[in-house]
Amino acid sequence: MTPEELLSTYGPREAMEYDVVVVGAGPAGLATAIRLKQLAAEQGREVSVCVLEKGSEPGAHILSGAIVDPKALTELFPDWADRGAPLKQAVAKDEFLFLDETGAKSTPEWLLPECFHNAGNYIVSLGAVTRWLAQQAEALGVEIFPGFAADEVLCAESGAVRGVATGNLGLGRDGQPTAEFQLGMELHAKYTIFAEGSRGHLGRQLISKFKLDEGRDPQSYGIGIKELWQAAPGKHQPGLVVHTAGWPLDGDTYGGSFLYHAEDGKIAVGFVVGLDYANPYLSPFEEFQRWKTHPAIRKHLEGGKRIGYGARAITAGGLLSLPKLVFPGGAMVGCEAGFLNASRIKGSHAAIKTGMLAAEAAFDALGAGRGGDELSAYPQAFEQSWLHAELLQSKNFKQWFKKGRSLATLMTGIEQWLLPRLGIRNPPWTLHRDRPDHACLEPAAQHTRIQYPKPDGVLTFDRLSSVFLSSTAHDEDQPSHLTLKDPSVPVEVNLATYAGPEARYCPAAVYEFVGEGADTRLQINFANCVHCKTCDIKDPTQNIVWVAPQGGGGPNYAGM
Repeated sequence: MTPEELLSTYGPREAMEYDVVVVGAGPAGLATAIRLKQLAAEQGREVSVCVLEKGSEPGAHILSGAIVDPKALTELFPDWADRGAPLKQAVAKDEFLFLDETGAKSTPEWLLPECFHNAGNYIVSLGAVTRWLAQQAEALGVEIFPGFAADEVLCAESGAVRGVATGNLGLGRDGQPTAEFQLGMELHAKYTIFAEGSRGHLGRQLISKFKLDEGRDPQSYGIGIKELWQAAPGKHQPGLVVHTAGWPLDGDTYGGSFLYHAEDGKIAVGFVVGLDYANPYLSPFEEFQRWKTHPAIRKHLEGGKRIGYGARAITAGGLLSLPKLVFPGGAMVGCEAGFLNASRIKGSHAAIKTGMLAAEAAFDALGAGRGGDELSAYPQAFEQSWLHAELLQSKNFKQWFKKGRSLATLMTGIEQWLLPRLGIRNPPWTLHRDRPDHACLEPAAQHTRIQYPKPDGVLTFDRLSSVFLSSTAHDEDQPSHLTLKDPSVPVEVNLATYAGPEARYCPAAVYEFVGEGADTRLQINFANCVHCKTCDIKDPTQNIVWVAPQGGGGPNYAGM
């Protein structure tokens, strides 16, 4: 049955009314809800706020390095330390290494651009920070509904967004209702704030519907793959931060790595590859595994034990790729819009700040008796904020890397080391992108297959054992949330022209080509999906569309 037939047969859906509905219980969404309740308390007003979260709990789907700049958190909660916020391990030392296959060259600290300095920042589990923010939100009266994925944007006759509907539950793999079928619920609001994170599936629809990216550079993404290790005794250096560039990626492929010595003997290691890469034989997962074998990295991990794994897309286009932030009835905040500062490898502070700015605009609009219009005060406030100034300085960062690593390294030094010393925070030149990431993939005939070594099970691993550590779970008797516009395209186009890149860019062994000759087909193991969204971004034919699975499915990250 189609969604329309289900609604006709089992409807109407129950509805709940709120002043503000927030989609996504990450740092941006929770900061939005918290700030609304703070303002309401300060002025003695009532504002009803609910937050929908597709994960089993707030933080279950949150994945980041992460180093947090506490600037925005301090604005939200000046007493965050007294409240027990899980920011415990301050950064003690920064290292930046340029790797070749066997060696490493360290950049003197005095030569590091500002974006790579982390004094005053904290190494954290962003999932733990998110859970703490959820506790603060609930204490203020925010209603949080975990395990409920927003599946549909609801619009009024005027075209303005008036809320969302959650997905139906109890559909079988064939899309037909089972005995456990439950119709989704509608949540109506005067304003709906979308905070789904990078490549949110509803945000993508809103950008298209309202043409929010018109006149902007195409958005650019990366895939970040992370492991959490328990360090061997004597090898842990609390507060040490290591970033690398270079090997194993070639000079024309954007990417880099991080290695953070967190609290309690943990080491967070991760690898980022820009999804504008050209070679369809490249596998970000395999590049990450290979990177760990470098002597400069291996020495931190040897004797330790891998205890966590995850992957997530990163919205990295920067200021020039930001869509219009508002539309009738709502707004986008955090990585939904793309506020991450790729040069600093940080987005949490931006997520919190944009959530606060959107909340302040919505609160004032509600106080004026408005609803369903554009919150123009939000983008105006952003343009006057310290966050806008920060992103302005790094506006060209990702674009330089399309011109090669050597030139990009030089220009990053000029824009973020030399110019600030001359009092210039806005580089006097602007570089633009003209292609989305999927259009950068080239036919396999133009490239040589990359031969990756087999994993040793000690330092390097395969995909399936990695997914096991993510605690990913989906009800396998449900429709696949990885949908194809045309089932013939994977074999007839992607396999024939690009050598089947789905099997390599996915970090969770979701896609595999099975059979031979005329019987070849793409098998989608959707139960493995860690919701990274890479397939939705990098598929060269844009034939794969990620939609929300039934509530609560996906990874359950612990300590990540």
